[in-house]
Amino acid sequence: MKRVLSVLLTLVVAVVLYGAVIEPRLLLDGVAFEAEVPGLPPAWEGERVALLADFQIGMWGGNEGMARHAVQDAIESEVAAVLFAGDFVYSPDSTTVDRAVGIVRPVREAGIPLVAVFGNHDHSLMDRSSERGADIAGYLRQRLESIGATVLENEAVELRREGGSLWVAGIGSVWAGASDPAAALDAVPDGAPRLVLMHNPESYREVPAGEGPLALAGHTHGGQIRLPFMGRAQSWLDIVREGETVADGWALDSLGAPANRLYVSRGIGFSGAPIRVNCRPELTIITLHAADGDMPTRGPVTPGA
Repeated sequence: MKRVLSVLLTLVVAVVLYGAVIEPRLLLDGVAFEAEVPGLPPAWEGERVALLADFQIGMWGGNEGMARHAVQDAIESEVAAVLFAGDFVYSPDSTTVDRAVGIVRPVREAGIPLVAVFGNHDHSLMDRSSERGADIAGYLRQRLESIGATVLENEAVELRREGGSLWVAGIGSVWAGASDPAAALDAVPDGAPRLVLMHNPESYREVPAGEGPLALAGHTHGGQIRLPFMGRAQSWLDIVREGETVADGWALDSLGAPANRLYVSRGIGFSGAPIRVNCRPELTIITLHAADGDMPTRGPVTPGA
């Protein structure tokens, strides 16, 4: 019995060390896929955009080094735009904001458009029941705009290129009571090609049919700890939450309205504990193509497929 307990203790220590030191800080998962966008102009055909999320700068034992690494990789990938799906910071502190903005500043210095929405932590909300603390969101917006980034809250921005434009509609934070997908999409001209950016995947449920052909989110961290050897790996999110959950990757077709698609990034940082197991931090590179005919189904047809 002592030998068994010793082996189990050694395994637990090894997993904790791996999850706290190796996987989140040394193993960036570069996810790349191609996606169709209706009405995409020739100027954007084959161009790539990067999706980043959840730096959570300011959390104890945070992942600042990996955030810098992911930003540099995005720049070196020569993307046409960088989209940030919220939670730049973890704690409401101006020094933390300055550090987070410093991490993304190289994107703008490289001449790449940076478009962001805010997450719950950017509004100083640690959980759904939290009361807003310091108004750090206003300072964060000011600092981001000072480096030339665009911050959206139920608004849209036109990314212009010679020969055509692509729109990004940005939805506000669910936990901050600021999620209004209809307002964000109303800011996009009828029929214009668009990407829909949000922090919390819950906003996706309210995107009207056909208005979100490529929606992007973060917030979940992929669950941070995922269980292997169970077919499609499951996170604690899949286990403890009721109803449909998108821990990461493509959402089931049943989650949103017809002709919409949602991809959820695992992000970079942590919440709760500074650990990731079988859930590497993610930099997502998306190659855009004009849609030809019906939109394809994305993600598994049934759970676990």
